[in-house]
Amino acid sequence: MRITFIQPTVDMSGGTKVVAIYSKALAQMGHDVRVISPPARSLPLASKLRSWFDGLGWPSDQERQPSHYDGSGIDHHVLDRWRPVTDNDVWDGDVVIATWWETAEWVNLLGRKKGAKVYFVQHHEIFPYLPVERCRATYSFPLHKIVVAQWLKDVMNLQYGDRIVDVVPNSVDRSQFFAPARGKQSYPTVGFLYSTASWKGLDVTLAAIRILRERIRDLRVVTFGSQRPTNHLPLPKGAEFHLAPPQHQIRDLYSKCDAWMTSSRSEGFNLPALEAMACRTPIVATRTGWPEKSVKTGWNGVLVNVDDVSAVADGVEWLLSRTDAEWQAISSAAYTTSSTGSWQESAQMFERALKHACDRAAQGKLAGT
Repeated sequence: MRITFIQPTVDMSGGTKVVAIYSKALAQMGHDVRVISPPARSLPLASKLRSWFDGLGWPSDQERQPSHYDGSGIDHHVLDRWRPVTDNDVWDGDVVIATWWETAEWVNLLGRKKGAKVYFVQHHEIFPYLPVERCRATYSFPLHKIVVAQWLKDVMNLQYGDRIVDVVPNSVDRSQFFAPARGKQSYPTVGFLYSTASWKGLDVTLAAIRILRERIRDLRVVTFGSQRPTNHLPLPKGAEFHLAPPQHQIRDLYSKCDAWMTSSRSEGFNLPALEAMACRTPIVATRTGWPEKSVKTGWNGVLVNVDDVSAVADGVEWLLSRTDAEWQAISSAAYTTSSTGSWQESAQMFERALKHACDRAAQGKLAGT
């Protein structure tokens, strides 16, 4: 098949990572694959001032951000400037795939020669900082949907009346994320992903750490992220922070923790949680995304309610207070939980979903060829 992925501006986010993984896997399976994305928008003055006051410095419009496509060998075409992708940008092909609400608007307007139209949905993107009605409208477009979790399929069915949706779950690269069996750290250590997106619940994680620091004086904190910490959400004193670490180093960051904290208010999947467990680190997670179905309190981690700061702190304290033998049992269960499936299997499922979209398009059941 000739396949085109339409991405928003690419970066080091999990969403970009997943699309890059499928792009490369499909190319290795013999398909012709191209990724098209616009460069970053020019920032308005208000955004530049906000960055300055947050302690992130004055951003440059010309500064190119790293992304998961760097050095990947994927055929990635970046537009001359930020603008919608149009027919002139896309080769005639078999499938064209939107990967974000805004790209769904673009794909919906493409001509039929560009291929069967697919919407790869990694989250239900109804957030107050986005144009909610425009986002909501994209889920009713005549595009074949591929989602990363059953809960998203249920949303597409119940809220948008789309009953023909393929589920392709994320996986973990076990050649990258792994760790030998180990005991607890010499100093109790917790970790988390630093992201200021409101739905990631960083404020909850930081509040829980403040509680933990009162209970566990020698608590170590490890974190990484693709952006520098802001004045609005400062790191705990003495925290070890890694800015956009190379992918091969992230395994070591997961592995040096006794508990990985993820306090999201909403998640399409939550890939870092799965990666941490593949590195034998139990997680304390809120009831959203992949952890809601996979984390069993007391067996492979701790599951708590969204926005419950005390429960997050209590869950971490419970893990850190286990004996070494008890912690190792939980660590082993976390590793076992992460061991089902593979990116190769997920890529094969994704390929079948694309063929499903082509079949439906050929029958005139959705926009496309």
